[in-house]
Amino acid sequence: MDSIVDALNTAYLEYVAAAAAALESKELSGGQNTAATDAALENFKQRWELFRVACDRAEEFIESVKQRIGSECLVDEATGSATAKPGQSAAPGLPPISAVRLEQMSKAVRWLVIELQQGSGTAGSSSLSHPSAPFDARFSEDPTQ
Repeated sequence: MDSIVDALNTAYLEYVAAAAAALESKELSGGQNTAATDAALENFKQRWELFRVACDRAEEFIESVKQRIGSECLVDEATGSATAKPGQSAAPGLPPISAVRLEQMSKAVRWLVIELQQGSGTAGSSSLSHPSAPFDARFSEDPTQ
């Protein structure tokens, strides 16, 4: 995580420096287009793109951490690993499921979401036979329960 923050910070500082250099170059040229102003503007554009890439990477990292935390919380809740907080009652009628089964179901749902986002009209049936699908919904319960 530190490397992502450092890369984002560095990209930002370089972007701001390039913006300042472009403005200074334009001011020194009296508002005229010169080779120096064109070079400064091109450097500014490159630094802007690099900063956007660094922002995208940081955003991807944040999303993956959010997803990991959500998955861990879901597994804890589903397997009964989480302790009930004061004032909260555990769901009495729901037995915990295995973490393996929960992960299989989670992956199946992710595949369905991906197929729906890609506009697949046969998302319901294609996920059952998708060659790389991590879970076959035709099997009811895992035997470890």
